[in-house]
Amino acid sequence: MKKQTKAIRTQAKKSLNREHSVPLYLTSSFAFDSAEQGKALFEETEEGNIYSRFSNPNVTEFVEKVCMLENAEDGIATGTGMAAVFASMAGLLKSGDHLVACRALFGSAHQIITQILSKWGITHTYVDATATEAEWEAAMQPNTRMVYLETPSNPGLELVDLAMLGRLKEKYGFILNVDNCFATPILQTPIDFGADLSIHSATKFMDGQGRVLGGIVVGRADLIQPIRFFARHTGPSLSPFNAWVLSKSLETLDLRMERHCRNAQQLAEALDAHEDVARVLYPFLPSHPQFELAKAQMSAGGAIITIELDGGFERIKAFFDALQIATLSSNLGDSRTIVTNPNTTTHAKLKPDEKAALGITPGLVRISVGLEAIEDLIDDFTQAVEKSADVLKEQV
Repeated sequence: MKKQTKAIRTQAKKSLNREHSVPLYLTSSFAFDSAEQGKALFEETEEGNIYSRFSNPNVTEFVEKVCMLENAEDGIATGTGMAAVFASMAGLLKSGDHLVACRALFGSAHQIITQILSKWGITHTYVDATATEAEWEAAMQPNTRMVYLETPSNPGLELVDLAMLGRLKEKYGFILNVDNCFATPILQTPIDFGADLSIHSATKFMDGQGRVLGGIVVGRADLIQPIRFFARHTGPSLSPFNAWVLSKSLETLDLRMERHCRNAQQLAEALDAHEDVARVLYPFLPSHPQFELAKAQMSAGGAIITIELDGGFERIKAFFDALQIATLSSNLGDSRTIVTNPNTTTHAKLKPDEKAALGITPGLVRISVGLEAIEDLIDDFTQAVEKSADVLKEQV
């Protein structure tokens, strides 16, 4: 049976009411049939729901679907994507451990590594996404416990060679932890390349319509167990309502990603051909420096495009003012096209040298391409590029 079929047909067990669509289990706790059952549930000799901070039928259904899509053994859902990132680290790392991470990370992940884990005596080494196998290997230390990365990265769309890191993992025995949010399990399954964990901000493409927050970590069962222990006792649980929304959204993820990618490919090609756009980054553009790697580990280029406009923030302001369809927001993965300037929003807290290392310049624009008619998107972005270029020329 194909994954798309399983994503639609996987559901929580029907109740006595024989419902066709899974109901909402909006309850904080669950009753026991007997004192013996309560004892067995807490001793974990019997499976079942106790308290919605621990588990809930809606959350379980969502987790099972993502595990199926990612070819994972087990998983745990959280209230946000960053809660999933943090739980995957805090649940597995201890004082004295060393973390190797790709330098190209979302700003909050960078803050966790540098400002929070460091307080617990967990050290780190950053490696460029484009580093060679020898350079990654040089970053390994005797106490290296985990390698963490995003591919494609936010916002520079740099790729990391998953097969290469899978080989290094076999040699050094670290935990390979991959943020797969931008690709989604429709375009890329890191576990198939040797990853131990795959993380998502379910807020993004898994929801797909900007409605709810959520996160999830899936992977090896023996690693999910300590992550679950950490989350169970610290409480970053996913609400049943959000889990219900996300589970229903997974039924259309395959269809939505097909349209997202087709739109993004055509918009990237149109912007790449425009003389007033300084640079376009999109994994499936032949001009992308890692085009061949993208084709090797992704089935399509995804929904995110990053462009560079000359003229700094003044050009950005004119460009955003001229856009008529796209929404200005720091979110992504929506059915509606969204733009943001990472330099002043998602990565604003980074130091100037950190931004420079990631290629985050004042004129950078991250575009989350939506599901609108591609002709309308191309027309809108083209006229905004041209109007903002004219404004800049007038100022000069």
